[in-house]
Amino acid sequence: MPHITVEYTDNIQSEANIGGFLKKINQSLISEGDTFSPGAIRSRAVKLTEYFVADGTGEDDAFVHVTMKIAPGRSKEVKKAACDHLFEMMQEHFNSLFEDRYLALSLELFEFGEDGTYKQNNIHNRYK
Repeated sequence: MPHITVEYTDNIQSEANIGGFLKKINQSLISEGDTFSPGAIRSRAVKLTEYFVADGTGEDDAFVHVTMKIAPGRSKEVKKAACDHLFEMMQEHFNSLFEDRYLALSLELFEFGEDGTYKQNNIHNRYK
């Protein structure tokens, strides 16, 4: 962990450079130093083709929602710093879209409990 899921509306696909955004997410989390193990970082994107925003009158409204799931054990300050940096990068990445259209950006942190996950990973060894 962390595992990141980016949900985005299909009406921004051609302009959003989602692949580049995923790369920036991983780079942002790696730059947090020892907070996250690079071999544990996973990011993925899900293009939403069916969605509804507000009352539906804004046919071209768009959104990007990032969910970051992490294992327990990090301090509140460490989690806040990582989320602050990630959201700042997110705002920078989508800045031109935000200036040109209606767009909502959001980020959510979800921390698993001690009993909440099962994992097996041999990727860590490559990054040590």
